[in-house]
Amino acid sequence: MAAATLRSVLRRNRLLPLFETCRLRDRLFFSSSVDAAAVTVGGTMSPDPHFMVEYLVNSCGFSPSEAAKFSKSLAHLRSTEKPDDVLNFMRSQGFDGAGIRKVISADPRYLCYNVEKNLAPKFQFLRDLGLSESDIVDAILKNNGILHYNVHRYLVPKLEMWESLLGSRELVLKHLKKSRWFFFSSVEKTLQPNLKFLRDECGIPEERVSVVLRSDPKFISQKPESLRALVARADELGMPRQSRMFVRTLVALHNVSKERFEAKVELMRSFGWSESEFSSAVRKSPTFLDTKFMEKFVLPHKENVPELLDILRFAGTCKGNDTLHLASEDEEGLS
Repeated sequence: MAAATLRSVLRRNRLLPLFETCRLRDRLFFSSSVDAAAVTVGGTMSPDPHFMVEYLVNSCGFSPSEAAKFSKSLAHLRSTEKPDDVLNFMRSQGFDGAGIRKVISADPRYLCYNVEKNLAPKFQFLRDLGLSESDIVDAILKNNGILHYNVHRYLVPKLEMWESLLGSRELVLKHLKKSRWFFFSSVEKTLQPNLKFLRDECGIPEERVSVVLRSDPKFISQKPESLRALVARADELGMPRQSRMFVRTLVALHNVSKERFEAKVELMRSFGWSESEFSSAVRKSPTFLDTKFMEKFVLPHKENVPELLDILRFAGTCKGNDTLHLASEDEEGLS
């Protein structure tokens, strides 16, 4: 009897750990299953991965395809709090829907910015320069990179440098409102090498360069190798580097592609000019190459000498390109 009772107790004690282990396993399995189901079914722990696509369509006016493209940079967002703040701030600063879309298209990550830390100081910087609300909008639409950079470490030094090059803050602001990217050219990689090349290798004093930059600051912002190529083209025209017209010739060539330049040579040959006569005209008046020549000497006479425009179009067609398409565009703009 006693032996039977002992065996019964031992069996119960040996089975107890196994029982407890199985019960703990079942608890853990049930608990993890419930948690997983809550995430999958309830959906409250992670948002719809496509919610920013819908947001960009409804709040910014992008097309679904545009929104899908731009949302890729915003995949880490888990709410619309920051985008809402950014959009409300930009609207309060005078941006309309089209302007907002242009800025966001340039870099969708602007929607992740902290308004007080990242955006408001840039707008205040521009206001302190004396720009009106509409001027600020224009400046940012042309140079949205303003929103990227720190005011004191980057924007203020850039402003001071361009002031010294152009001679006045007013000119810097004028070009900032209408020009793209000239303001952000690298000092070390672009501006200083170009100025040094013009001064040391071409013999052009910086004061003479500054005079030209006041009307065309983009000229000094081009790649150094591009500037050297322009100098080579000016040399081919026979323009002496010591001439005061040398820099103006470089600017004119900078604004006229090589293909368009060749088309103009062909045009003047059709009038009976020789290549030397063409080069002589450019040396005497480099603006002979700009769009301004068209506006001043050709388009005003289109009524009395309508064949001029036909000659221009024909010259461009013979070259197999549309390098002289400005003739028809200017004609439409003046009508």
